Amino acid sequence: MIWPDSLVVSQDSAFVCIDPSGVGPRLFFQRVPEGKVVKNRLHLDVRVGTGLVGEERLAALEAECARLVALGAVRVRLLLADGVNESCLVMQDIEGNEFCLD
Repeated sequence: MIWPDSLVVSQDSAFVCIDPSGVGPRLFFQRVPEGKVVKNRLHLDVRVGTGLVGEERLAALEAECARLVALGAVRVRLLLADGVNESCLVMQDIEGNEFCLD
């Protein structure tokens, strides 16, 4: 769902759609150079650690990961903060499509 007065921002090959009220999820679209051979044509980053860093962020990611695994998702790998990007968890839905808990 795109909200009627949502904010859409474009920067190079990335686009973001934000609910101005802050209630709905943020949708982020980014072109990537590599091709995907199978499954998803769209990669989703699910925000669960907004504004959190370090151990607090990892705890929020792990809690949401546990909830999603109980629903059938699969944990793929943890990408730790590298000085540029914060930590995120790569996961797969029940059909094998990748998404990140961010």
